[in-house]
Amino acid sequence: MATDNRVVETTYGPVRGATDGDVQTWKGIRYAAPPVADLRFRLPEPPPPWGNVVDATSYGPACPQPDFPNMPLELGAPRAEDCLRLNVWAPADARPGDAKPVMVWLHGGAYVLGSSSQPLYDAHRLVTGGDVIVVTVNYRLGALGFLDLSSFSTPRRRFDPNIGLHDVLAALRWVRDNIAAFGGDAERVTLFGESAGAGIVTTLLTVPAAAGLFAGAIAQSSPATSVYDSDRARRVAVSFLDKLGIDPSDADTLADAPIAAILAASQEVFDEVPARNPGTLAFVPIVDGELLHDYPVKLAQAGRSHPVPLIIGTNRHEAALFRLMRSPLMPITPRAITSMFTQIAAEQPDLQLPTQEQIVAAYSRLGRRARFLSIATDAGFRMPSVWLAEGHGKVAPVYLYRFDYATPLLKLLLVNAAHATELPYVWGNLGAQGDPTLRLGGTRTAKAISKRVRTRWTNFATHGKPAGPDGEPDWTPYQDVDRACLLIDKRDTLASYVDAHIRAAWGDEMVSFR
Repeated sequence: MATDNRVVETTYGPVRGATDGDVQTWKGIRYAAPPVADLRFRLPEPPPPWGNVVDATSYGPACPQPDFPNMPLELGAPRAEDCLRLNVWAPADARPGDAKPVMVWLHGGAYVLGSSSQPLYDAHRLVTGGDVIVVTVNYRLGALGFLDLSSFSTPRRRFDPNIGLHDVLAALRWVRDNIAAFGGDAERVTLFGESAGAGIVTTLLTVPAAAGLFAGAIAQSSPATSVYDSDRARRVAVSFLDKLGIDPSDADTLADAPIAAILAASQEVFDEVPARNPGTLAFVPIVDGELLHDYPVKLAQAGRSHPVPLIIGTNRHEAALFRLMRSPLMPITPRAITSMFTQIAAEQPDLQLPTQEQIVAAYSRLGRRARFLSIATDAGFRMPSVWLAEGHGKVAPVYLYRFDYATPLLKLLLVNAAHATELPYVWGNLGAQGDPTLRLGGTRTAKAISKRVRTRWTNFATHGKPAGPDGEPDWTPYQDVDRACLLIDKRDTLASYVDAHIRAAWGDEMVSFR
């Protein structure tokens, strides 16, 4: 049972956490002021200081978000706009001055869903197994965090772009200034995330304002090319305002709009964008010329990413989850694939891009259904990760992986190693909270894989190298000479030139794919 524990003095005021067995936690700590009223659609501001000890034994609110019946999530907390909170997990014996490595987690959810309080992200096993401090972060989602209204700013009202990215930067600055008091080392911070959270990781790798805020990065299934220009962002903003019945000249009234109306409009736009433009998302980071100067993959390939070690990879069957949920977010049908390639060619007429026929031919060994699922997986996640790895490898070591393991139940459902299926292995929470994936067996194998993954992740955070348990293969950096990739399955295997014919078919110029 959790008990009240020691008080920690932060730069804004004291917080009291709790001890639960061999772990201490401090939950719901403010790292920014409530982003409400005039601060809605604005950059995060420092929170007002407090004098009395604040109870930090329960999670703060999750960011407001729509309900998607085909993507149900247990958020672990009620929703409210006062959501800019974080949680700290530490070994029970951690004290100031211990200088333990720190891992800062960014949750996924297509930039519109999720929270740091999801039961899946309980950090007990990660903390105790790796002797690390873990920080899980809320950031603003959907229209509140990733709608670019900056072109509608007026003297009466300023709208800031890339708010969600700025939230994460504010949280990282909080970690820099405060984590030593919890027993952490501000010089050894690893930023890690999955899906949209990994997209923030790969984006911040190329954001000048993020320099020095993290010493390592882990990107699990990053949609690294899902970063758009200001013109596309403006079209999304106009559509959003139209759903609310607001003329762009009256955009300043959004500060007073009911949150329910904002969420309803967000959901409509979120559904419409990928239906109209397969392979695209409504709410994503934007090349705004201020925080983000160009597309992250392009910057990485130019050697302009922060020189920190990086683990990056994907799951073998990413797109299968979207098929199972009947989600339009990924182009998994022949018609959607054709539409995606047609739009890419139209938007980039000066590039010598491979044709759809050339791409499809590279997957001829697969059956029809598997062929298009694999193309969607590679277009959305795998190839963007490979392109970024190739660029980032010019400035720092990069460790590329592919997660291949699937339990018997996931194989039966034809989901296999789909998007997000690696998460319980990273966190060590297999079978928790009613997770059915081990119902047909595979528990012993899954636990062994989880131990290997957690060991590699925490060793990377501690030493900058993802060493596995004794007897496991050495994971060498990704380089042109061998393109080393760790295949995570029943056994870890280090392979060279994985799917070389696929990589050759996509080529290099598709890095502008978005």
